Amino acid sequence: MSLRSFPGSLLPAPGPARGLALAQLVNSVGDGAFYVCSALYFSRVVGLTGTQIGLGLTVAWAVGAVAGVPLGHLADRRGARSTAVLLAGATALSVAALLFVRSYAWFLPVACAYAVAQCGLAAARQSLLAGLVEREARTGVLAHLQSTGNAGLAVGAAVGAVALYAGTPAAYLTVLGVDAAAFAGCGLLLWRLPAPAPSPVAVAPSAGAGGLAVLRDRPYALVTFLTMVMLLRMPLISLALPLWIVERTAAPGWTVSALLVLNTGAVMLFQVRTAAAVTGLAGAVRTVRTGGALMLAACAVFALPGVVPGPVRGAVAALLVGAVLLVWGEMRQSAGAWQIAFDLAPAGRQGQYQGFFGTGVPVARMLGPVLLTTLVLGGGVLGWLVLGALFLVAGVAMGPAVRWAEGRGGPAGECSAINGEPGRTERAAARLT
Repeated sequence: MSLRSFPGSLLPAPGPARGLALAQLVNSVGDGAFYVCSALYFSRVVGLTGTQIGLGLTVAWAVGAVAGVPLGHLADRRGARSTAVLLAGATALSVAALLFVRSYAWFLPVACAYAVAQCGLAAARQSLLAGLVEREARTGVLAHLQSTGNAGLAVGAAVGAVALYAGTPAAYLTVLGVDAAAFAGCGLLLWRLPAPAPSPVAVAPSAGAGGLAVLRDRPYALVTFLTMVMLLRMPLISLALPLWIVERTAAPGWTVSALLVLNTGAVMLFQVRTAAAVTGLAGAVRTVRTGGALMLAACAVFALPGVVPGPVRGAVAALLVGAVLLVWGEMRQSAGAWQIAFDLAPAGRQGQYQGFFGTGVPVARMLGPVLLTTLVLGGGVLGWLVLGALFLVAGVAMGPAVRWAEGRGGPAGECSAINGEPGRTERAAARLT
């Protein structure tokens, strides 16, 4: 399947990739509605305080991040499709359980179950994608999934907005029901996909670390850490930047919504085109490095309205320019990171490797709000520049990290040869012959 056959389409060409995209679209609609309404549901209907909600979700995502690796390993060993379907069903049940939660004592375990199922589902779907889509097309398919996911989130957010307007417990409960049904529908769509052929590596016994080779793969851990640093862009656009706009600039409050719409729309329209240029590790490294530079430029531009007096129009214009630079950098970083994450993972172990790589998302969500608000609101221009420098350093460091991973030995050192490229031993032998 060639990505270029549908270069401007939201959905990939017919086949397994389209089935994955439709499943992503369905569950994203539910997620969009849930994200908009969940905080108010927990506070107004369940009766939790803001501190209880924040602490509970932090604990839940920490547990989910830890669970992602063993659940990804389960997908490798027991079948990616069946594991993904099971975890989609578990997510639906955990959301449905939230309908009956009325105390913190029940909220915490149910939230943990939700986060575990979500993180495990993400790893299992990556393993399923690796089994159904040829290597050279994976980054393009992931770009389609990102685009369809954003479209679903936008639709779901509109549904959530209706519930917010109604403001009744029944409206919030309906949103939770929609989210549970969406994940059940996602599971059904995943079940309709073909089951990938088992990999010899996946079915063979693994020695040490309970078979979790990724836990001993230091180069891959470094790549994951650098990606996690760059994923701080997520709480930047959703939390730190809105607070900066409202508290430190002359821009009106509606600017926050405009920037979020711009970010979502740009990813929907251009993520696939951006990813089409990434076809190998060398291109992926360059793309991530450029993404880091663009995010540094965005941070510098965002700082301007807070320190340079000027008319409202000037502040809004600067923020829009910064948002364009940020989403451009985000799309490039995402495309490069997808290629790197798959290419450096051994065949047959994609589930555990993608589960480990995916821990960057919940960790960024946990640590990002405190770190970014401290830097941006507490540090002002200097804080923005430090944040931008973090993005740039992580992007530049990705090159040496990938080269280290390409030449690694140890439990996962066979990945290059398994994925169709000469490994370190083969390259050494070639130089001697």
